[in-house]
Amino acid sequence: MSISQRAQNLVPSATVVIAATARRLRAQGIDVIGFGQGEPDFDTPEHIKEAAIQAIREGFTKYTASGGIDELKDAVTTKLKRDNDLVYTRDQILISCGGKHSLFNVFQALLESGDEVIIPAPYWVSFPEQVKVCGGKPVFVQTHEREGFRLHRELVEPLVTPRTKILLLNSPCNPTGAAVSLAELESLADLATEWGFWLLSDETYEALVYDEHQHVSIASLSDRVYAQTIVVNSLSKAYSMTGWRVGYTAASKEIIRAMDGLQSQETSNPTSIAQRAAVAALTGPQVTVQRMREEFDRRRRYIVERLNAMPGIRCIKPQGAFYVFPNVSGMYGRHYAGTIIRNSNDFTAYLLEAARIAVVPGIEFGNDEHVRISYATSLENIKEGMDRMAEAVKGLG
Repeated sequence: MSISQRAQNLVPSATVVIAATARRLRAQGIDVIGFGQGEPDFDTPEHIKEAAIQAIREGFTKYTASGGIDELKDAVTTKLKRDNDLVYTRDQILISCGGKHSLFNVFQALLESGDEVIIPAPYWVSFPEQVKVCGGKPVFVQTHEREGFRLHRELVEPLVTPRTKILLLNSPCNPTGAAVSLAELESLADLATEWGFWLLSDETYEALVYDEHQHVSIASLSDRVYAQTIVVNSLSKAYSMTGWRVGYTAASKEIIRAMDGLQSQETSNPTSIAQRAAVAALTGPQVTVQRMREEFDRRRRYIVERLNAMPGIRCIKPQGAFYVFPNVSGMYGRHYAGTIIRNSNDFTAYLLEAARIAVVPGIEFGNDEHVRISYATSLENIKEGMDRMAEAVKGLG
């Protein structure tokens, strides 16, 4: 007996692995500060938890429709109209077990063997792996630090071929925090309509934007773009509901019908209790989202300043999400205890050993000159972690 080639070819999620490593070391009594996983340190807001408790008390613990309850689909359509100026009907919405599940359903529903998916790099670690397991071919478009990791048509257009099926947009971006401007969205939308490929817009971090940036969903640009766009979102980040596992997709009826059929065979429905909680999140007071955004902004400004003060490290200020993606290539060629740091894996290992801080190597996101640091942890942890990192950098020969 043997394991399928499909499973053997998959690369485990580096962010999950790093987080597990940090937890294991802490369980051993080692004081490790985890900057690896993208999980808000805030508790889920009380009114959301109360909705789940009430659902349990009412016995709302059975199967639901595979694609989600109508009440939640209505909450999603209300949210999309309120925040994104997008009009959808119930049969254009699918509720899934988190944003990651939503994305996987999209790829399963659309990709045939050899179809190409253009993925901006640096990219979230699961994008290329999901495309590959669904038979597609990831095609990477390299964005550049000198341009703030901005995605624009001039970078994408040379990679478009008759095999291009999807352009994946992740704005704000994990891991860089870069956000696509309205002008750039418009030019990318024009390219999509000229060639006829799908736009898959992952808007998981839309609520967490800073300074003057305003999030715009590309689907809102025109009726034609709307018809070619698939919007995916999650409640994990904005509402600190990572463990609840609720995400959703908004798209044409045909795509949603296909995804619903797949989901009915994969997972059946998302958890009934979590769906009730999601209704409360989307329709209830949004002040907690704003408070989290303000705190993330405070942490963002602090951590960028600290990183840029370290010799040999530079860090652009992210426009959204809760990650920084500092360039640490100035550390390459330096050494400690007879070991030379040659790449982001080496530098990450050094930080874990010498500073007891866990970050994710940039090579996992398609860029070996950087590391990803999540500031979804307390300012106290960030200050201590940056102190440790500064000392570790000084300790390199």
